[in-house]
Amino acid sequence: MNLYVGNLSWGVDDDSLRSFFENYGEVTAARVITDRETGRSRGFGFVEMPEEAARNAIEQADGVELDGRPLRISEARPRR
Repeated sequence: MNLYVGNLSWGVDDDSLRSFFENYGEVTAARVITDRETGRSRGFGFVEMPEEAARNAIEQADGVELDGRPLRISEARPRR
């Protein structure tokens, strides 16, 4: 399952995002979305996990602080 993770601080990178979500189960992929021109984080990312681990992460980690900011976690919606 692919998760949307919002409200990320500028200091969070792919590795720290993966490390945080590994507390809730196996992480297949973790990516912080960056601005193409500046390379800076856009404040959100995506984490891919098996469905059970992903549901666990949504339930337990939504609102939990990472780098001083409360995360917003939900199931990612497909692009239109």
